[in-house]
Amino acid sequence: MKYRKEVFRSLSLITQLGIHVMVPMFMCLFLGIMIDKYFNTATTVWLLFLGILAGGRNAYILAKSVLNQNVDETKREKDNEKKS
Repeated sequence: MKYRKEVFRSLSLITQLGIHVMVPMFMCLFLGIMIDKYFNTATTVWLLFLGILAGGRNAYILAKSVLNQNVDETKREKDNEKKS
């Protein structure tokens, strides 16, 4: 049962990472295209770069929280083994 839980957790993590990285990129790209279209400027590249940085930051925060969660679960499992 534990193996199945890990598989589903990994699949959800992969999905979340994709969403957390792609959404800021596409939002900034869309915003850059709209600004360029209406104001005739060249901001798409800068906003795309900003979106990539935001997506990277989101992925880092998500990965860090998952690692902390895994460490906490490992500590709890060790404590339960010691008590038994």
